[in-house]
Amino acid sequence: MRTAAVLSAVLTLAGAGTYVWADTRLNQQVDLGTLSGRVPPGEGTNYLVVGSDSRDGLSEKDKKDLNTGSTGGRRTDSVILLHTGANGTTMLSLPRDSWVTLPPYVDPGTGRSYRATPDKLNAAFSLGGPDLLVQTVERNTGVHIDHYAEIGFAGFVGVVDAVGGVDMCLDKAVRDKDSGADLPAGCQTLDGSEALAFVRQRKQEAQGDLGRTRNQQKFLAALADKAATPSTLADPSKSFPTLSAGLDTLIVDEGTELPDLMKLFEALKKATAGGGRQLNVPVADPDLRTSKGSAVKWDDRRARALFAAIREDRPPGT
Repeated sequence: MRTAAVLSAVLTLAGAGTYVWADTRLNQQVDLGTLSGRVPPGEGTNYLVVGSDSRDGLSEKDKKDLNTGSTGGRRTDSVILLHTGANGTTMLSLPRDSWVTLPPYVDPGTGRSYRATPDKLNAAFSLGGPDLLVQTVERNTGVHIDHYAEIGFAGFVGVVDAVGGVDMCLDKAVRDKDSGADLPAGCQTLDGSEALAFVRQRKQEAQGDLGRTRNQQKFLAALADKAATPSTLADPSKSFPTLSAGLDTLIVDEGTELPDLMKLFEALKKATAGGGRQLNVPVADPDLRTSKGSAVKWDDRRARALFAAIREDRPPGT
């Protein structure tokens, strides 16, 4: 009993130390409080979870090995609206090629002002970073964003490797030259580089970007389930590297503290449980021809009903 008490005290102190360390490492560079034209808060809590193609933290060899290319700047590889409330959790993917209306904005590089204009959702992130992306999502969904979390390629690969890989079962072999995916059909454990290639590939998907968002949801749920298991959380050799790898390229808003990230992770797990839902925004045309190339047109009527359910914390369809 004395030994158990000593071990318990050591683990508690180690956990407290890790908490303080991790909390001070949070990169809170997004200030949602300064954004204009925001929609009012609704019921429950909404997270905007963004996977970016930022190459920060990757060496030239890493970029070559991971088939990321060397493009500078940041674009979105995935945009997920995660809602949690009294009526369960909803994970809603917004295709990066969604045809939306960008609100008026000021180019942060030149200071030049632009009027509201139709464009792809990914353009909001490219032109105005997280601020314009949040404003664009709010304008087109009417859903208030409470917290923002973004992770780049390096952080994604690091988290997957830190938890010892993620188990996935694939119905068919996945091969994509652009992303570097070369995975056989069947159940397997994906390491960081394999996982990144899997969630980035879309050429093999019959529905392109829509197929990729389903893969991203499936993988993210499996990663959350693996990382939040007692064996991972109770093992410092796993939990500390996982935190470290994730924090290296993680960007959050100023109102996000470590407890908020823990709630976000729990919400990702719940999205795959009995009370959770994994959805794509309803689509009317997956190949809309526009001045910006092929885009994804939402089904306005069904999308409005879905967004209203999220705002009011109702199960979709009720």
